[in-house]
Amino acid sequence: MADRQLDLFSSMSNRAARRKSAAAPVQESAAPPILEPAPPALASAALPTLDRATPQSDEPAASPRAARPVDLDDAALLAAIPAARVADGPGLAAEAGRRRLAAAVPVLEEYCRRFAGFGLNRALPEQTAALGALAAIGGPQAAGSVARIIARGWVRGPGIAAAVAAAARLGAHLPAEAMPPLLRHADPAVRADACRLARQGTEVTAILIELLNDLHPDVSLAAACALGHMGRGEAVPPLRQALRQAPSPPVIEAVTRVADEACMVELGRIVRAMPDLADAARGALEAIDHPRAARLLERLRE
Repeated sequence: MADRQLDLFSSMSNRAARRKSAAAPVQESAAPPILEPAPPALASAALPTLDRATPQSDEPAASPRAARPVDLDDAALLAAIPAARVADGPGLAAEAGRRRLAAAVPVLEEYCRRFAGFGLNRALPEQTAALGALAAIGGPQAAGSVARIIARGWVRGPGIAAAVAAAARLGAHLPAEAMPPLLRHADPAVRADACRLARQGTEVTAILIELLNDLHPDVSLAAACALGHMGRGEAVPPLRQALRQAPSPPVIEAVTRVADEACMVELGRIVRAMPDLADAARGALEAIDHPRAARLLERLRE
């Protein structure tokens, strides 16, 4: 009897243990620990010594500074102009003009050609500087260079003013077909300089006569001087008025071929009253083949 009770108790204990084991949750294996990033100070300290000694930079190395134009000799200056950067070209061209390097003329002409087709809305500093340098160098070669630049249309828009001004300063000879557009240009400064470049021709003369009534005094006076050099009588009234009100060497020179007696009297007055212009006025009277001019000169010698 006692043995039977002991077996019954053991059987009940085993069943209870099995039920407890089945009800217990299954434990999953632990995930590996997540490593937190090291603080900046520690991360920096962990870098190899070699990296700290040779830091890398994303910025490009600075290019060597270009030599100043004034520091270049003539050969180096001429070699630098064709390959010049936008920021350097005008200064190099201006330096060539300051030195009046005749050898720079073809280089400057080619420099202007490089920018042909640009500058419709604003004058290009590169072309303006090159044209100014050509005018400063002077001479027939520079005059021919500027004439080609204008005739071939390498300078456009507002930049044409600098080109025509350089041509006028050099006394360049432009092709006849290039003159009418310049004489009729919207910019009065271009019209005035074009008058100084005008050579006798049917169309050009007709435009100059029209320009005697230009609303800009500089243009109308330049047209009168051009007509005076051509021996045109239309120039006499405005030139006579200029002798009376605002005489100048160009006016005195222009009136020589067309002067009437009233103009001669004005020239005599200038000789007496204006020492700065006296030699020019006396020279004009001497060039005029007229009895009144001869008598004025006799009185001036007394």
